[in-house]
Amino acid sequence: MQVLHPRCAGIDVHKDVVVAAVRCVSEPVHHEVKSFGTTTKELMALSEWLESHKCTHVVMEATGVYWKPVWHLLEETFELVLVNAQHVKNVPGRKTDVGDATWLAELLAHGLVRSSFIPPVRIQELRDLTRTRKQLVREVSQHTLRIQKVLEDANLKLGSVLSSVVGASGRSILKAIVEGETNPEVLAELAQGAARKKRAELIEALRGRVTAHHRNLIKVHLGLIDNLLAALEEVDAAVGKTLAPIKARAQLLTTMPGVSDIAASVIVAEIGVDMSRFPSPGHIVSWAGLCPRNDESAGKRRTTRLRKGGTWLKTMLVTCAWTAVRTKDSYLRAQFLRIKARRGAKKAIMAIAASMLTACYFMLRDEVPYKDLGAQHFDRHDTAKTIGRLVKRLQDLGCEVDVRRAA
Repeated sequence: MQVLHPRCAGIDVHKDVVVAAVRCVSEPVHHEVKSFGTTTKELMALSEWLESHKCTHVVMEATGVYWKPVWHLLEETFELVLVNAQHVKNVPGRKTDVGDATWLAELLAHGLVRSSFIPPVRIQELRDLTRTRKQLVREVSQHTLRIQKVLEDANLKLGSVLSSVVGASGRSILKAIVEGETNPEVLAELAQGAARKKRAELIEALRGRVTAHHRNLIKVHLGLIDNLLAALEEVDAAVGKTLAPIKARAQLLTTMPGVSDIAASVIVAEIGVDMSRFPSPGHIVSWAGLCPRNDESAGKRRTTRLRKGGTWLKTMLVTCAWTAVRTKDSYLRAQFLRIKARRGAKKAIMAIAASMLTACYFMLRDEVPYKDLGAQHFDRHDTAKTIGRLVKRLQDLGCEVDVRRAA
């Protein structure tokens, strides 16, 4: 087999130790394996050791977050390749750290590894911020549910009357409860806006048995929610500052139905704005885990389930897809209804998510806004097929159909 990289190395990365294997087939020919720590001093020693062997390419697995400091320290000196651990599995039963490092070097030397997508530093920072934002929003929801749990324990049915127990009306009522107010009529008067029309329902919902223990728990969770919302504002400000240089590109995505400003920032943070990293839209859809897998043996296709992975991007695209299919007279809604009739709603919504990601690919590559093909696109695309389908449907219902072209 042809050797593409005669002087290369493979690194097996762990939390506290990295095992490096050098593979040199040009003069002087030699193989060597050595272990290093993960402190900065040890990683500097690793870099010097690799330089002493005149290595040009280095490969490592994407192991949690432990590969990042190694990558940042070596990327200025060597041509680095980050690979998916699922793509470079060794022979079962022969797994050791030394064996893994040697196997990685062997695969790299012959060009048998595919590099993972590593976005630029600014996109990495934006990705960290958008993911942190989602985690904060999730934690706010968790503490809101815990408040509802405490209210149910106290037999206060506030969640059955108000749409949100931590909204303007709910927060006013909760603060009064924490301060010791127990009169349902006084608490109901604290409602704001449209909730004031539900005064009678609020009075009945606020008759319960509130103890000091309940007040203390509500106070704790409200304080945590306030802190999380303050942190959320800081993250939003940081996202806006990081997104500023590429904001125009992100705004293009908002021209697509179902994509909000927040969703656009998440999509850009996950895939970047340089689409040259993906040879085709099919590659980016596959990378996001939105296309069926290939699993065929002896002429039989065993499964076409979507692979796991890409949860940050995939979940956001699916959320956007559910919003997009509610837009009337749109191509995405027509596609959803067309696939849903044959394959069901779950497969249809994943297809819509894949279509939206494909559109994002071309919008970012060509820097153009979204152009909807219209709800009648499929009818115009193959008129004869549409007529045949409708005629067959009428015949199934017992009708005789004579098709004539209009003048």
